[in-house]
Amino acid sequence: MLGSIAFFFAAGLGFQVEARSPNVVIVVADQWRAQAFGYAGDPNVKTPNFDRFERESIDFTHAVSGMPVCSPFRASLLTGQRATTHGIFLNDAQLDPKAITLAKVLRNAGYDTAMIGKWHLNGLGRLTYIPKDNRQGFDYWKVMECTHDYNHSLYYADDDRTQKLWDGYDAFAQTKDAQAYITEHAKSDRPFVLCLWWGPPHNPYNTAPPEYKAMYDPATMQLRPNVPKAMEMQARKDLAGYYAHCSALDHAFGDLWQSLHDSGVEDDTVVIFASDHGDMLHSNGFVRKQKPWDESIRIPMLCHYPKAFGSDGKKLDVPISSEDILPTLLGLCGVSIPKTVEGLDYSGHMKGGENPNPDNAALIECVAPFGEWTRAMGGKEMRGVRTIRYTYVRDLKGPWLLYDNESDPYQMKNRIDDPAMADARKQLDEILQKKLAAAKDEFKPAAYYLEKFGYAGKVNKNGTLPTTP
Repeated sequence: MLGSIAFFFAAGLGFQVEARSPNVVIVVADQWRAQAFGYAGDPNVKTPNFDRFERESIDFTHAVSGMPVCSPFRASLLTGQRATTHGIFLNDAQLDPKAITLAKVLRNAGYDTAMIGKWHLNGLGRLTYIPKDNRQGFDYWKVMECTHDYNHSLYYADDDRTQKLWDGYDAFAQTKDAQAYITEHAKSDRPFVLCLWWGPPHNPYNTAPPEYKAMYDPATMQLRPNVPKAMEMQARKDLAGYYAHCSALDHAFGDLWQSLHDSGVEDDTVVIFASDHGDMLHSNGFVRKQKPWDESIRIPMLCHYPKAFGSDGKKLDVPISSEDILPTLLGLCGVSIPKTVEGLDYSGHMKGGENPNPDNAALIECVAPFGEWTRAMGGKEMRGVRTIRYTYVRDLKGPWLLYDNESDPYQMKNRIDDPAMADARKQLDEILQKKLAAAKDEFKPAAYYLEKFGYAGKVNKNGTLPTTP
């Protein structure tokens, strides 16, 4: 059926896809910041497979997680919408089962669909069975809502409600399962979309396989200059464990990539590698995510599609964001983009065409601070933009942060009140207001959005939703 132009229709969805559409593989790591790769200049980490993959791919060097938290990123990737539209601005919330999503769109365009690993969009408890109606169009299913017990990692397979256990370090076992899926489906006339979503290098940092932990000595870690002296010892310890996870995942990714080659489908497969958000790892005195600094918001985003782009690789500095992944993938696949999508399609720009984002800015948001970004920790509602050069952020009281990332790459000098930056601040504020208007985001206090999306009265004292049924 895919040997010529074919049409596929479903309730509310009608798509045209040219024969033979490319396969799609989306690999997402949890909490892997953009700076922590050999190709990105990190002096500590060893990532030889990703370094080679980057050299043969399109590297979005200024990719941003628009709301740098697990569930919001995943919801934006699947829907192409911003968090203030799909409503997932807290972890452990449920994405609307009726949402128009990546897997539903591609399934109705003739694709087989598969999800392996971490989901975090069910909202019914982190170790709870996920019913088929909440799987957003994925058929092959080996998933757990959320776990960071990487060496005793449970999951559910398809419609079996019995918990199963991944063998050993879960990212390795999940990757092997993805390799088997690729090998089997490479024989099919139908294209496939496969999501492999790993839990590491998210903390706990000390649980990578021993051979990878042995690669890193805390005493030799070179720290970013924005790590406060009082935190240096803990930062070195955390970084050594973090990098051990990174190197383990690099090994797994190399195996996955080799399977695409060995199965004969590498040239006809769009491979996206990204992370849901970064990790402060004590830079500027903070840990984890949800903050507006680069260690939190900037993520890796690599696209490999030899049939369209060859294997020479190139860098694009446009600030692509979470909600742009879906429309860009659909553009590469020749599938119509649903009207519900708010993100931008960069597929034409990747081929040398016009940049769909003339402002060269990505909107960054914190709608309702929670968890490790509570108000006691300095957390606050914020909206901002990350451009190629600047980071500009407002809180509810007004302008808050302004960094010239060109002259101050570690964001150690807030120039929000610097008269020399008045013109830049004015221009950036105009860009932010334009982005907010396009997003139909009125930038109100958290209570407004909690009430609007039905979370009021349900969150804990630290702003989180319950993680058990």
